[in-house]
Order: sequence, then structure tokens, then C-alpha cells
Amino acid sequence: MNQHEIRENIEKVLHESQIGTMATVKNNKPYSRYMTFMHDDLTLYTVTSKETDKAEELEKNPYTHILLGYEGEGVGDDYIEYQGKVSINNSQDMKNKLWNDSMNHWFEGPEDPNYVVLEVEPMEIQLMNKKDFTPKELEI
Repeated sequence: MNQHEIRENIEKVLHESQIGTMATVKNNKPYSRYMTFMHDDLTLYTVTSKETDKAEELEKNPYTHILLGYEGEGVGDDYIEYQGKVSINNSQDMKNKLWNDSMNHWFEGPEDPNYVVLEVEPMEIQLMNKKDFTPKELEI
């Protein structure tokens, strides 16, 4: 499988899978939680409150590990392991783009000062569990 094919498969997983686990470091130990992700090219975006533990954890250590794609249908389900560096994107355009009404439960709207966008730049992405293939790394 060449780099172009690996990237196509990774982009397919990103397009089809919006919910995954995001790990941070909490009290010097790994901590994971489910998050909803959007993507633009290979950059991931997710929203949170700046008042959450994860925001504090990422301020201390901006590196994360994300799993996306496994659907639980069987041993051969494709998924990706995504290692990245997180920063806060305070662009109102991005906040508006990611906003949906289900967020009204946590925020007063896309202008809520606690509503922040986490932007995750890829450092390493591996395509995992692709049938008949060993894990493949995309060259970033």
C-alpha cells in the first residue's frame, strides 16, 4: 500500500467516523474520553468548555492520542491511531462552523466565552486493522 492509498483510507475513516476517544494526561496518568470530531484535511477539530478538566490537562501537556473508526462490526474494522498537538482555535468563524443546537445543553451559543474549539494538528497517523495489511503509517 503506497502513501496515496494510505491517505485515501485514512481520509475515508475521518469522513465516516465522527466519534472517537481522545486521551490526555491527568495526574501523570493517561485519561481518555469520547469526543465528537470534525476534520479539515488531516486536522481534527472538537469543541469543549474552557472550564473542563481536559482544557486544563491540555494546557499542561498539549499532546493527545485519538482513536477513530472502529465500528465494532468485526476483527477487520479499519480504524486510525492519531497522535497530535492541540491548540485552542478562538476563531469565531470556526466556532460558528462547528456549532449545532445540541450544544445548547452546555453553552449559551457560539459566542459563549466558555465555548472553545480544540484544533489538533497531526504528528503521526496510522491506519490500523486494514484487512490483509499490517498497520501503515502516513508520512506527515
